[in-house]
Amino acid sequence: MAGLIKDFFERIYYPCLEETEALPYAIYVRAGNDGAGAQTSMEKIITGLKWKPVQSPLICRGDYRLEFVQQCETLGQTMAAGLEAGIF
Repeated sequence: MAGLIKDFFERIYYPCLEETEALPYAIYVRAGNDGAGAQTSMEKIITGLKWKPVQSPLICRGDYRLEFVQQCETLGQTMAAGLEAGIF
């Protein structure tokens, strides 16, 4: 997990613990290899926050490809549409 993300979770964890329970979330991981470590680390923290996934994590593996941008845009649009429609 990137240091900035770890710092973010450390700052928000306790203030959000009871205030954000059951909120929806989606994550993506940009990984040179498999991304399993980052995914596992984030999911452990998120499990403690009791947030609810809207889909399986998007893992962008290997060398950078332009399709990663489209996949992340689709993820963001899906999340936004689901929130707006009250699905999540």
